Amino acid sequence: MDWDAFAKLGAQMAEWGADYHRTLADRPVRAPLTPGAVAAKFPATPPEKGEGMDGILAELDEKVVPGLTHWQHPRFFAYFPSNATPPSMLADFAASILAQQCMLWQTSPAGTEIETLMMDWLRQGLGLSEGFKGVIQDSASSATLAAVLVMRERALEWQGNKQGLSGQQRLRIYASDEVHTSVDRAIWIAGVGAENLVRIPTQGPTRGMDPVALKAAIAADRAAGYLPAGVVACIGGTGTGACDDLTAVLQVAQDEGLYSHVDAAWAGAAMICPEFRSLWTGIEMADSLVLNPHKWMGVQFDFSAHFLKDPEPLVKTLAIQPEYLRTHGKDGFVNYSEWSIPLGRRFRALKMWFVLRAYGLEGLREVMRDHVRWCQELAAELGADPRFEIVTEPVLALFTVALKGADDAAMIDYVNRVNEDGRIYVTQGRTKGRIVMRFTVGSFACTAEDVRLGGDVLKEMAG
Repeated sequence: MDWDAFAKLGAQMAEWGADYHRTLADRPVRAPLTPGAVAAKFPATPPEKGEGMDGILAELDEKVVPGLTHWQHPRFFAYFPSNATPPSMLADFAASILAQQCMLWQTSPAGTEIETLMMDWLRQGLGLSEGFKGVIQDSASSATLAAVLVMRERALEWQGNKQGLSGQQRLRIYASDEVHTSVDRAIWIAGVGAENLVRIPTQGPTRGMDPVALKAAIAADRAAGYLPAGVVACIGGTGTGACDDLTAVLQVAQDEGLYSHVDAAWAGAAMICPEFRSLWTGIEMADSLVLNPHKWMGVQFDFSAHFLKDPEPLVKTLAIQPEYLRTHGKDGFVNYSEWSIPLGRRFRALKMWFVLRAYGLEGLREVMRDHVRWCQELAAELGADPRFEIVTEPVLALFTVALKGADDAAMIDYVNRVNEDGRIYVTQGRTKGRIVMRFTVGSFACTAEDVRLGGDVLKEMAG
């Protein structure tokens, strides 16, 4: 393909993309397909000769789009949102065109310096203190893994990477049942072992970790010969929006000399609204934290913001410097590949720049405030209906609901019927020992009318 053809097809692609978004509300949110239906539309073997790009957009419409779950749909009320706003899409297009490899300052000075600036813009927007430094990770899972690796190395006096874990004292890391399963996976990958993730009981309406139980568990483990290494707290847990009392939990971590990490993957973005910051009072005590602008800030996936009070332990854990990765004769720069698990890094900072310039913090706040209000209004409406039970009250724009008297099988059947209808998409979860429906509002395309329709569908399917 020559560049004239690229320009022509690029313009067609932009128009195709705009039309896709214009018509999203008319499509079922989730594809009504059986496994294998999409793959069956394609040849089983690769082409030996190039076929060119003629008709490729038509094939996208014919073969791919009917098999999609439409994450940008205004009535996507499942999981958490993964918003891709138009400015963010354009930024990703620009990043693809520029094709930067931002692993070192010298391999992309602009990529590195704009990342530093954008993370500081975000820090200011969130109200975090100046002591926090940020790095863009691909996902909260990677940031949490990095944090767990720091916990491991710090507790082992930086000998884990050198000597391996065989023969080392068994480590312990503490979290509640409300943390995301990415914490479990990080424990596995870091070699700490699933049996050494200690689950601390939760308490109160926020379903937060019991700090007294946390302190007792640490003391018991030390007495049993284990080596406590870190605490993972959560703000806005995926299941129900659970929030730990950070002031109390992080104080225990500090008193016990443990590294602390806060997973605020979804809810953290809402902290750009000052009125929501009470949810993470005490965050300044954390050693590290993560939030995902690619969920609720309109910054297209992948973009996870990892903030650290002191980057040095992370760099000490992850940095490796063969001669070909060294920069000689320059000072005053940072190599972000030393702050993340992958060496290669895309120019993701462009997405934050484009979005903040287009919307400003106030524009993003307006979207989030609407979502929170609409979600709370729907929860109140369903709570007044005798067929429904609000199992966990709204945390920001997430609540859980169940049909009164329904057992787990009946709830799964109900969720399936709602989703197969196609007008909205929700997910089930488990809390308080039972299956519930999760309902979260977060799509940038969502309107108050979409949320009202969501409520109508839930009532209609309840019979």
